[in-house]
Amino acid sequence: MSPNVKRVLTILFTVLAAGMVLLSGIMKLMQSPDTMEAFRKAGVAQYVVLLAAMEIGFTLVYLYPKTMKLGFILLCCYFAGAIATELSHSTPLNAILPMVLIWISAFLRDNRIFLPGQNLKQSGMPG
Repeated sequence: MSPNVKRVLTILFTVLAAGMVLLSGIMKLMQSPDTMEAFRKAGVAQYVVLLAAMEIGFTLVYLYPKTMKLGFILLCCYFAGAIATELSHSTPLNAILPMVLIWISAFLRDNRIFLPGQNLKQSGMPG
């Protein structure tokens, strides 16, 4: 893959992933009746502002290049919990798509997250 194509794909997937999570956080902060009803059914309506703050904060950590790996871990943990909640309440698995987009964008940004030894050999370091 040419560097320009990889750069465009990286930006595209990062914007899609981060945009989806940020929009979700903003929707939670707005506390629309539909959103609040879904959170009441899951038993976490009292935490909706905290969950929104976590989504927005973790995404900002993910977007900053120096803290991207920490943000990736935090977002994966957050969405794993969301998937577990969705499974336990027999609701649609809405958390899978943002998680997959985060994984794709993280891999494109720095594949060492998934393949730790790959870039070491290219840089001449022992691996």
